[in-house]
Amino acid sequence: MARMSVLTRDEAQTRAQLLDVQHYAIALDLTGDDDTFDSRTTIRFTARAGTDTFVELKPAALHSATLDGQPLDPGTLDGNRLPLKGLTAGEHELSVHAAMRYSRTGEGMHRFTDPADGETYLYTQMFMDDVQRVFAAFDQPDLKAVFDLTVKAPEGWTVLANGITEPTGDGHWTAAPTPRISTYLVAVAAGPWHSVRTEHRGLPFGLHCRRSLAPHLDADAEEILDITRACFDRYHEKFDEPYPFDSYDQAFVPEFNAGAMENPGLVTFRDEFVYRSAVTDTERQTRAMVIAHEMAHMWFGDLVTLTWWDDIWLNESFAEYMGYQTTAEATRFTGSWTEFGVTRKSWGYDADQRPSTHPVAPEAVPDTASALLNFDGISYAKGASALRQLVAWLGEKDFLAGINIHFSRHRFGNAALADFLDSLAAATDRDVHAWADAWLRTTGVDTLTAAVDARPGAWTLALHRDGSRPHRATIGVYDRDLNDGRTLVLRERYETDVPQAAPETRPGTRPALVLPNDLDHTYAKIRLDEHSLETALRGLSQLPDALTRTVVWNALRDMVRDGELAPGDYLATATAHLPEETDLALVQGVLAFAGTHIADRYLTPGQRPAALADLTGLCRDIVRRTEDGDHPGLRLIAVRHRIATATRPDTIAAWLADGTVPGGPELDPELRWRILTRLAVLGATDEAAIAAELVRDPSAAGREGAARCRAALPDPEAKARAWAAMFDSDDLSNYLFTATAQGFWQPEQADLVRAYVPRYFTDAVAVAARRGPAIADAAGRWAFPAHAVDPDTLRLGEECLRDADPVPSLRRRLTDELDDLRRALRVREAHGE
Repeated sequence: MARMSVLTRDEAQTRAQLLDVQHYAIALDLTGDDDTFDSRTTIRFTARAGTDTFVELKPAALHSATLDGQPLDPGTLDGNRLPLKGLTAGEHELSVHAAMRYSRTGEGMHRFTDPADGETYLYTQMFMDDVQRVFAAFDQPDLKAVFDLTVKAPEGWTVLANGITEPTGDGHWTAAPTPRISTYLVAVAAGPWHSVRTEHRGLPFGLHCRRSLAPHLDADAEEILDITRACFDRYHEKFDEPYPFDSYDQAFVPEFNAGAMENPGLVTFRDEFVYRSAVTDTERQTRAMVIAHEMAHMWFGDLVTLTWWDDIWLNESFAEYMGYQTTAEATRFTGSWTEFGVTRKSWGYDADQRPSTHPVAPEAVPDTASALLNFDGISYAKGASALRQLVAWLGEKDFLAGINIHFSRHRFGNAALADFLDSLAAATDRDVHAWADAWLRTTGVDTLTAAVDARPGAWTLALHRDGSRPHRATIGVYDRDLNDGRTLVLRERYETDVPQAAPETRPGTRPALVLPNDLDHTYAKIRLDEHSLETALRGLSQLPDALTRTVVWNALRDMVRDGELAPGDYLATATAHLPEETDLALVQGVLAFAGTHIADRYLTPGQRPAALADLTGLCRDIVRRTEDGDHPGLRLIAVRHRIATATRPDTIAAWLADGTVPGGPELDPELRWRILTRLAVLGATDEAAIAAELVRDPSAAGREGAARCRAALPDPEAKARAWAAMFDSDDLSNYLFTATAQGFWQPEQADLVRAYVPRYFTDAVAVAARRGPAIADAAGRWAFPAHAVDPDTLRLGEECLRDADPVPSLRRRLTDELDDLRRALRVREAHGE
């Protein structure tokens, strides 16, 4: 295999000084065979005298290349670099003709054939350095250019791109030229799409999906378009710069690795967001937030683009913050920050406490391979939390003024952290550079610990900070209701700065609960005083605000992870309070942590059956509470987790046979596959039942469900087949690899799969090197034996990192998984049997 070089920061800076790229003309022919497509590229650029540089491409075959009409030797292609030597000063034209490979891993030009109807769909994911898999390019974000695209596609297909596309006959499509954008933002999607089209503010808007998903998209199209229009209008209220592109298409595409991608004018989403089974309102809220997030990128990321990948956070943190804020402001999902606190913030806290942590804005990212690793809970969740704290400190008016200065100064150009801070500084008298040094250039999570003293007629709060950042925090003060002695009522909320000049004294009796960071405006772990902790454990469900309850649940979660609260006590708190909880995100988040972390990892195998029984009983209580039909989302969450915690097959097997849960819901495809997977784990189903279910649901999701079930069967031959499919063959797509990995390891089957644990650390290294970053990430995330919480697994993993030289994506995943394993071992040591 030819060596593929990653682009270094130094190389990019040098090339940006030597070249100015004006224009790409790209012609793609998608009518050939199933393995490759034809790619022709002509690039117009200017160079300084005596320039030696290179253009990148990763072809199946390089047919020809000419520079200013003179042929270049295709044999000089070195991995992914075609050298351009001795360029004279002035204008140049480079033409490259190559055959490119289709991808089955969601990188480059991904090709997917829908098992439901045999239709084929193609789409690009060009992020970071994958444009080279589609056409030749000077592939770095600060060499922006205008892109002219033509595509030849099979008859009956529609071609989508960054600009408005028009058919010109004989299967040819032409896209309107783009404004100046970065190479990684170019996008194409081609296939027999089902489309819903409309206009808003004079611009064409479109929704697109596979034909087999058409009824499901049609059912939700108005909701999706309403959210899109509302966010579009809200951004035009916030931003002085109008939407900078000629159309707004949203394509829901198969086997997509990310949640979505902010291609200008053509946002691509994973098509699980086209719901074909029942979902909760929280899941609909997540979809709305992703729509808002990607639209924010049209300005921050697409109009103004990072200069180099050390400023990933400028894209992602901003879009994450704006996505949640705009969802809360402009849609019916006014509680979106609660979901952020439950799911995203914990992602950030966990990532920031691992050895792989990094600053939100690292000083330097040396190359593209390193940059890819920073798309994590720090660049998204911690960065968004930092921006939320910045808004609390700066004020939204000055924050938005600074943002608009930034857009005006750098429109259709590139910018770095220093530029962003200068724009903010122009809108405020506050020292934003000092704030950035404290918040964006440091690592780790601060901890704020409350100490409360009672005095006659008054009480005092001292907040001790373990860390270095300044915090603007809201303190929530709660009393027990005098009428029932149980309900907690808000006495007051007040703001304070941490570190404090001195402990603060407030009038009145000692409160039942003092909560630092009420409303969750800062980013820090919280430790309650002893009296408040006792109140929280006993009265958590009686707190009046969901965001307040989120802060408390996160504090309890952090205490479990840090060994300060026994996992069983967290489980007991969940059992006591979740039956009264009304917020869907909280119920889902607490049940997920209780199941996948506490029951499966933090408790010993001997303790696990009792924990699963407790969780089963808890889910049963929620199901009983929702029998009136008024809380379908809560009921659906409880049913899903009741399936996951089943230790006996009888109840869920009866549901599957009847096609319904008594009292509802009826079993849709997603619930049927969930039950069948759990029955497979318990040894209560077989290949014949799995095959029959696949006949019933022959969709792509059904194919993944079958792969998951087959890998979960407690049978040595089934395990051997699943292992071979993942590691001995390159046939599985990214989604089928993930589904197989999800089914393979099960805590109930530890003895059966014990011999595969050491094999993992050899075979994962090999498949990651062979198949690239997307599969490397899946192998580290989903195929890791997370259930095997023992010192031998840790030793094998550490030896792998030390001796086996895994590729960067896998190395990062293994580093994180092993740190989680060490934490689980410490929790077991502190609180085990």
